[in-house]
Amino acid sequence: MSNGSFRAAARALPARSRAVFVLGLAAALFGALIAAPKPAAAAERVVPFPQAGDLRPGTLVISARQRALYYVLDSARAIRYPIAVPKRGKEWSGVAYVDGKYLRPDWAPPAVVKRDHPELPNLIPGGSPRNPMGVAALTLNRDQIAIHGTTRSMRRSIGSAASYGCIRMYNEDVADLYNRVSVGTQVVMLQ
Repeated sequence: MSNGSFRAAARALPARSRAVFVLGLAAALFGALIAAPKPAAAAERVVPFPQAGDLRPGTLVISARQRALYYVLDSARAIRYPIAVPKRGKEWSGVAYVDGKYLRPDWAPPAVVKRDHPELPNLIPGGSPRNPMGVAALTLNRDQIAIHGTTRSMRRSIGSAASYGCIRMYNEDVADLYNRVSVGTQVVMLQ
């Protein structure tokens, strides 16, 4: 609904109802703003990470159990990002590598997703609010697996097991990570 449509709907109401309408709309907008978790800046997420051990700085470590992705800074610290991990039956573990970096990528649902959701279009263009890849994607050298952003409606999935194999991040976080990693970056997935 456009701003003009809101104004027209509000003008059509009696004065008292108009005040209730405006207050209700303001409360809904305020509620949406405070309900959506705000990702912390990367500098605020530097955490002790002794598990890094011999891993090279820049390595990505994904802990499915912790629902966290760690960007290794050195042998004792990492930047921690909250994530959504693959759902039951779609888990994977081991070592992978970033084989592509894409800003606002198009998305074609993999066959397994299309089978479960035949109503999905065959292609959702990059930048569309319905595109589940969000603002950026780091593809891995595994079959149709990526670390990517998310849609506004799927933000609440962060912290859960929700994907078909991909690692889902807040758009702000995947944009930060996109700028830190390069093609060839090692990714270690732990269950």
